[in-house]
Amino acid sequence: MSAKTGILVTNLGTPDSATPAALRRYLAEFLWDRRVVDMARIPWWLILHGVILRVRPGKVARAYQKVWTEQGGPLLVISQQQRAAIEQQLQRQLNQKVPVVLGMRYGNPSIASALESLKESGVTRIIVLPLYPQYSAATTGSTFDAVSQTLQQWRSIPELTFISHYYNHPAYIDSLANSIKDQWKERSPAQQLLLSYHGLPLRYHQAGDPYREQCEATTVALAEQLNLKEGAVQMLFQSRFGGEEWLQPYTDETLQQLPNQGIERVEIACPGFSADCVETLEEIALQNRDLFLQSGGSDYHYIPALNSRDDHIQALTEILLERW
Repeated sequence: MSAKTGILVTNLGTPDSATPAALRRYLAEFLWDRRVVDMARIPWWLILHGVILRVRPGKVARAYQKVWTEQGGPLLVISQQQRAAIEQQLQRQLNQKVPVVLGMRYGNPSIASALESLKESGVTRIIVLPLYPQYSAATTGSTFDAVSQTLQQWRSIPELTFISHYYNHPAYIDSLANSIKDQWKERSPAQQLLLSYHGLPLRYHQAGDPYREQCEATTVALAEQLNLKEGAVQMLFQSRFGGEEWLQPYTDETLQQLPNQGIERVEIACPGFSADCVETLEEIALQNRDLFLQSGGSDYHYIPALNSRDDHIQALTEILLERW
């Protein structure tokens, strides 16, 4: 009997609503993950529940409220679109129905519920595709933990294929390049293209996390695909929190410095985000735009994430079929 294959597509997750109460539940789950914050548990529990969850939910809720849609959080809405599009693309290319489910590492729908759905559909093989192009223990590694924890409760374990990264996959690089070229058809290129990736504490990198090297490889491959000269593109890191040193250069500090260096027109893309979310739509498109213009910049343009672009869906489908 041939294996029946199902697909689990995952991403980080989103709160159930843009309210402080919903953010408190979401952040409590997210920030308690040892892969995300690896401090000793008792001191971290006291900090998390005694300080962070009392203060941060209100601030983060205001950020979500700026980008929330009638259908829900943008990351969830786009992820649902991606799931449906991947399922349709697989059916066209394989001429058969393939169950594709969505599970979020934090919040709903959970990875556990998504796996249960695949179990009910009778799959005997599961391909897991975390939508993080670059691997980090804090994202992809944590996703593996969640999948493993669920499967530990199953009597019969399906064959499992886990895709840990696709940072240099030609189809992924092509779709990134196409998204930027499409913007250039509407407006001339800015003085500098900025590529902002989610940040990571420096000590994670020093401990052996390959994330920075994979971000560098994506940046180099994209610059080559776009035929950009050296210095025309810059890799940055955003979304840091806490007091310790993170991967540099920092996106916000760089944007403040560029006008003094004669760079007054920039465009910025976020190749580490497969779907737009609060970190791109609020932090990059709104907060950092204001920061750049207030620092003397004259033109700032955010290039949307790949989301449900046809070439992005085709790239993700190709990555899945290579593991078929």
